[in-house]
Order: sequence, then C-alpha cells, then structure tokens
Amino acid sequence: MGTILLNRHLSPFDILVKNFFQSEEQFQTPNNKIINHPVDVYEDTNGIYFDIACTGLSKNQIHVNVENDILKVSYKKDKDDPDDYHYHYQGIAKRSFDLGWKIARRFDLSKIEASMKDGLLKLFIPLTPENKPKTVSIK
Repeated sequence: MGTILLNRHLSPFDILVKNFFQSEEQFQTPNNKIINHPVDVYEDTNGIYFDIACTGLSKNQIHVNVENDILKVSYKKDKDDPDDYHYHYQGIAKRSFDLGWKIARRFDLSKIEASMKDGLLKLFIPLTPENKPKTVSIK
C-alpha cells in the first residue's frame, strides 16, 4: 500500500497518520540523543536515596562532592586505559559521567552516607529534623 504525497506542507498530524498506516516505515529517532546514565532516585520517610550504576569501576575512581546545596557524582575515564584493543562487542562501556542534583534544604547534606557494592553506588541523604513552628511576638 503506497501513498502519493504531492509537494505540499505536511502538518504533524499528516505525518502521524502517514506513519500509522505505512507499517513498513520506521519512525525517525532524533540523531542527537543524550545518553543518560542509569540512576534510581527515590525517597521515603527517612530521606532520599540515589542508586547509581558504576559497573566495572572501583570506589576510588568515583568522586562524590557536595558544594552548597549541589550533590555532584563524577567519573573521568583514565587516559592510561589501553586503546589498542579491538572490541568485537563492548557492552560494558566505561563512559565518563558527571551527574549533579540540587538538593532541597529539607535534606541534611552534611550527613550524607555513601557505599558501593556489586557495581552499584548507593547514596543516602537523611531528612533534617523538622523545625517546630515558632510564634513571633510583635513589638
């Protein structure tokens, strides 16, 4: 089943309908994809947790920094790694990464905990103790 398209301006709806009815064509994906690093971020009543995949890395290669209210986790690939290997398949890509999050003031960054096990970096930031409401007297 073919569709003849005349030289005219196609709206996004026209393209969607065309792609739906022509199953032999694939949807185009953008060429400039951003490669996201695998991270899980979740929260419970104790604080916020970060699970960051660091497959094939040691804890000495990963840098965790706290500046003001910014949490930064980074790894820079060593230049000493041999580049003369001819990989047939490289599923474990040790790509450099530089991750950062702005942490809300309700979390206490001075008490951050970090551990690494089985290629998974785990960070925990506890909640700050709740400030009790104060009554302000007017002078």
